[in-house]
Amino acid sequence: MNQRISVRAIINQDDRILLVRRATGRESILGLNELPGGRLDYGEQPEDTLRRYLHEDVGLHISKAELFDVVTYIDRDDRNIQYAVIAYTVFLAGGHHEPKLSDNYDEFTWQSLTSIQQNSITDLTQLLLGIVHQEQLTDTSIEHVMISDENIATTSDAIIYADGGSRGNPGPSASGYVVLDNNQQVLAQGGEYLGITTNNQAEYQGVRLGLEKALELGLKRIEFRLDSMLVVNQMNGVYTIKNRELWPIHERIRDLVTKFEQVSFRHVPRELNQLADGEVNRALDARREEDHLV
Repeated sequence: MNQRISVRAIINQDDRILLVRRATGRESILGLNELPGGRLDYGEQPEDTLRRYLHEDVGLHISKAELFDVVTYIDRDDRNIQYAVIAYTVFLAGGHHEPKLSDNYDEFTWQSLTSIQQNSITDLTQLLLGIVHQEQLTDTSIEHVMISDENIATTSDAIIYADGGSRGNPGPSASGYVVLDNNQQVLAQGGEYLGITTNNQAEYQGVRLGLEKALELGLKRIEFRLDSMLVVNQMNGVYTIKNRELWPIHERIRDLVTKFEQVSFRHVPRELNQLADGEVNRALDARREEDHLV
C-alpha cells in the first residue's frame, strides 16, 4: 500500500466553518464541499503546504496554524493508497475574510456544524468534521462523547478502545479491546493473553484484536482510541517503525485496515482508556490463576 500525506485547514469564523466546492477532480468528489488543503510536494513541510493551498486556492493568508489532529484515511477510489491527513486549526490574518477561489473550486460557504448535510461533503471532510464535533462535545462533557444530530456527518460506525500491557516489559503480556456504537453501547469486548512480549507489541496486538472483531461484526467505518502516542503516530504515518519486531504485526494491521472503508487512530489520555485496560488486566490475571493451578 502506498502512503501519501496531505493537509487540511479548519477555519472557524463566527462559529461557522469554511467549506469549498470542488469544480475539478475525479467524479466521486465533483460538486462536493471539502475543507481547503491538499497533498504535500516532495520535501515540503506541512505548514508550508497549508499556506500554499490557502493562498493559491482560496486567496487567504494565515496568521497562525495549530495542529488539530492527524488521521489515516483510505481513498475509496484507490484502496491501495493510504493518506496521512494532518488537520490544522487556522487563524486568518486581519478581520473578516472573503475567499477568492481558484479554478479548482466554484463556490464557498460558511456553515455551522449542525447545518452540514452528509451528502454534500466528501468522505474525508465527513471524517474531519466529525472529529471537530466530538472535540466540542468532549469540552462540554467528557463522559458523553457522541454525535446525536442526524444532520452532522458521523465519522464511524463504532469506536474501539484498545490497549496492551506487559508485566515486566518484556514479560507476561496481554491485549484488550472494547467496541462501542455511536450511542456508547458495548457491541463487543475481549482480551487475549500473548505470552512473553513487550508493551509496544501488546499495544499493537490490541489494535489487531479490535480490527478482527470489527470485521467479524461487519463494521465499515471505525475509529480507534489508544493511550499509546507511539502507536497512534506510527499508524498515522507520523513516525516510522524502527523496531523490526513490530514489523510483522504492523503489516498484519495494515492488511486488515484495507478491508474497511475508513479507519482512524486517535490518542486519548490513559484515564479515558480504562475499559480496554480492564480487559488487559483480566486476561493477565486469568492466566496467572491458571499457572497457579498447574
